[in-house]
Amino acid sequence: MEEGIGPTHDQLRNSFDDDQGSTSFCASANVVFLTQKVIAEAIGTYFLIFIGCGSVAVNKIYGSVTFPGVCAAWGLTVMVMVYAVGHISGGHFNPAVTVAFAIFRHFPCKEFLGSILASGTLYLLLDVEKEAYFGTVPVGSNMQSLVMEFIASFLLMFVISGVATDNRAIGELAGIAIGMTIFIDVLVAGPVSGASMNPARSIGPAIIMHEYEGLWVYVVGPHLGTIAGGFAYNLIRFTDKPLREVTKSPAFLKNTSRSS
Repeated sequence: MEEGIGPTHDQLRNSFDDDQGSTSFCASANVVFLTQKVIAEAIGTYFLIFIGCGSVAVNKIYGSVTFPGVCAAWGLTVMVMVYAVGHISGGHFNPAVTVAFAIFRHFPCKEFLGSILASGTLYLLLDVEKEAYFGTVPVGSNMQSLVMEFIASFLLMFVISGVATDNRAIGELAGIAIGMTIFIDVLVAGPVSGASMNPARSIGPAIIMHEYEGLWVYVVGPHLGTIAGGFAYNLIRFTDKPLREVTKSPAFLKNTSRSS
């Protein structure tokens, strides 16, 4: 997601290393930049859970958000946080996405901290009762929710792989594409499984409110789905050529060409 938007975080880190030379471990540029990534992911995950789960809790308590509003809350929060910190940490906010990126050599748990803190904040601020639980539990059978989580997570990772890791994509629109994917995933999967797609989104509220029903579904489903989605995109990533060599369309390239 950093491509074409000035120096990347890794490039700045290399420059920092060149300027500072070999120093002690605590002063190492690698430690500094890793710390920045951890903080960025924790903050991004905090606000994702605070707004997303908060919309669920507020809707159950006051009935003022509506289901489409909850969908929009999740999608828009992902979008704005990707644009806010994606250039620092990659903007995962999701352990399943981080694992999939690691497998497909794009990156190597920092998201759980933000989720637990956000869930605790909501619990204290809204005085949430059990009936207003803002985590995820299977509505039908565990298997139905597992399959739904797999499919939703597959789509999410497929889109992320396309817009955030392929140099032919329009990287500047990655946040919009990912946010809209979350929106449509929640629309379809929400009534069945809660549309977690993210172990941190389910584990944080479960720990705070001691609700562990079907929790394994939200660990297994998103991990399997994101790995499969990343694998599927890598199957069709047949070339590293820039878009102009693939499409041969000057009109299209006028609006989409970017440095590769």
